[in-house]
Amino acid sequence: MDNSTTNPWKILGKQDIYDNAWIKLTEYQVIHPGGGNGIYGKVHFKNKALGIVALDENNNIWLVGQFRFTTNSYSWEIPEGGGDLCKVPLEEAKRELLEETGLVAKHWKPILNMHLSNSVSDEEAIIFLATGLSQQKSSPEPTEQLLVKKLPFEEAYQMCLRGEITDSMSVAALLKIKVLMLEEAL
Repeated sequence: MDNSTTNPWKILGKQDIYDNAWIKLTEYQVIHPGGGNGIYGKVHFKNKALGIVALDENNNIWLVGQFRFTTNSYSWEIPEGGGDLCKVPLEEAKRELLEETGLVAKHWKPILNMHLSNSVSDEEAIIFLATGLSQQKSSPEPTEQLLVKKLPFEEAYQMCLRGEITDSMSVAALLKIKVLMLEEAL
């Protein structure tokens, strides 16, 4: 068994299957690591995924609820959205937090970088902690029908543990914040 970290995949050809303003789906003809011929589909995301844990001085957090078309279910999540790849991720995160919750934060800290589903997608995410919050007016996108709720962080964390929050960015962010709290870094 080769334990090398070099790329064992050989690309023989590729075909773009689908392309829109947000994603591109490409099918690759490959020789896989086992040496056989195969195909591999890749979803390329044209935005960076951004998530924000908005935490106030009393350890309250803001969650956003919406019906997700892809899973055909309602989802409670941290504020999140897509950021233009050509723009500074922090500025895009600030815009997203204001749009979805009406919150403005004085202090920002990146807490997590992650790939959301690296077996089929190249989508990258950056999650920020936002503190020093003040309330403004939200302005969600016309395609969004959002509910926003403020609750104690521990309640959101328990929702995550009970499987009531399943969005990968939200789960990862809540777990990361809990670890930081336990380490008394917050």
